Formats: sequence, C-alpha cells, structure tokens
Amino acid sequence: MQRALRRYPFLGAWLLLSPAATWLFVFFIAPLFIVVLYGFLERGTYGGVVWRFNLENFGRVFDPLYLNTFLRSVYIAVLTTLICLVVGYPLAYFIATRQPARRNALLLALMIPFWTNFLIRTYAWLTILRTNTGLINTMLTSLGIIERPLPLFGNDFAIVLGLVYGWLPDMVLPIYVALERLDKSLLEAASDLYAPGSQVFQRVVWPLSLPGVVAGSMLVFIPSLGAFVTPSILGGGKSLMIGNIISNQFLAAHDWPFGSALSTLMMGLMLAATLVYFRSTTRRGVQA
Repeated sequence: MQRALRRYPFLGAWLLLSPAATWLFVFFIAPLFIVVLYGFLERGTYGGVVWRFNLENFGRVFDPLYLNTFLRSVYIAVLTTLICLVVGYPLAYFIATRQPARRNALLLALMIPFWTNFLIRTYAWLTILRTNTGLINTMLTSLGIIERPLPLFGNDFAIVLGLVYGWLPDMVLPIYVALERLDKSLLEAASDLYAPGSQVFQRVVWPLSLPGVVAGSMLVFIPSLGAFVTPSILGGGKSLMIGNIISNQFLAAHDWPFGSALSTLMMGLMLAATLVYFRSTTRRGVQA
C-alpha cells in the first residue's frame, strides 16, 4: 500500500476524499438523479412510475394554474428576502459594532429560536394570528379597539411573516460575519477625509459587506421559494406555493413524474438565478 502511495501520490488524496464523496453521492447526487429521471417517465394507473419516456410532464408545468403559482411563489420569496435584508442588515451592523461580551450575548439571543423545532415555531404564530381565537385579535377585541377580527391568518401576510421570522437569522449571520471582519482603519481613513456617513456607507461599508448580503439573500430566497410547511399552516390551505403543489403531487395525487418535473424545473431555475446573481455581484466587486 505504501509503495502504491509513493508511486501514485494522487491515491492518497482520493482515499481521503472517498468517505465524503461516497456520502455526497449516496445522499445528494443519486436522489437528485432519481428525481430528474422520474420527470421523464409516466405516471402509473394507481400511482408510481411507468418506465416509458414522456415529455408531457414538463409541458404541464406551463399550465396557467401551476405557472401562476410559481410566479406567486417567486414574488413571496423575493418579498421575504427584501424584508429580511431591510430588517437584518441594521441588526447585523448593530451586533457587529458592540463590545465583544455584549456582541456574544446578542448573537446568543439571535440563535435561541434555532433551539426550537421550526414546525413548533410556526404553530406558535398560528396561535397568535388566528382570526377568531388568535392572541392579537382576542386582545384587540377585548380592549374595544376593533369590532371585527383583522384578517391576519390564511393569506400572504401570514406566510411572509412566518417566513421572515423563520429565516431572518440566516440573513443576519452572514452579514454580521462580513461586517465583523471589516477593517476599521478604512472607516477611520474615511472620517479623516471628512466623508459624510452616507458616503462612508455607500463606498466602504456596503461594498465590503456585499458578500455577506449575497450569501444571506441566497440562504433566505432559496428555502422561501420551496417552502411548504409555512404556507400549509399559516396559509390555512387557501394560499399555496409551489412547494405545496410539489408535495401534493407526491403525497396526495401520487403523480411522481409530474412532481419530479416541477422539482427539476424549480431546481434548474434556482441554480441559474443563483449563478447569474453571484456572477453579476462578482463583476460589480471587481469594477468597484
């Protein structure tokens, strides 16, 4: 064995990579390949898959019903990402500019929600937003502030609120890391040159924190686009997203090929958008 490693040094690298490569292939690449393959097959009479090549599954994706649901899912995911950015950037900046002891305490407070299951946290919002028995409407009605319950549940508002609450830390943490590594001497130099605060942020802080903004935006946008737990619970079954449609195809309609086609197209579009976004951001950073 040692002779072989001396003669072929690359074998050592392959041996070190083999456990991770095996794990990646078995639990990531192979399932993705199966999903893509099923998208080109036919649905069986009682569910399952018939091994006959078929492109109709991808044609059905452009049906107005599914296409409108996908576009609406993109809108909700973009809105969620923008709200998380608007709320998360100042929060990340505030944490990054505190003293180390206080900074650690704030990061701990930010991470505490992760210690609770996402499903439980979503159901907690259900008890708060429910129309007739929700905490907000019950309090406002009992205080005489409103006569009729507010429509806080079963709509896009509830879904976006739940998604923002669930994925806000994923926006804050990458931005915090970028801001925490910011060279403070650059800010001092800008101050010595009498640059106003807006110019310092626009020309120094924002460009240097852009990698964190991009990473946080991707971490929020991608799971928000494919979300199905939050729309199912807070949407009340009235406001569905593309993730709910895919879930229904596998679990209710038993149309695995069409569900796989929807998943394949969504993954392809998300991958293309991510690559374009990262490439354009890299170009802007080089030009700056």
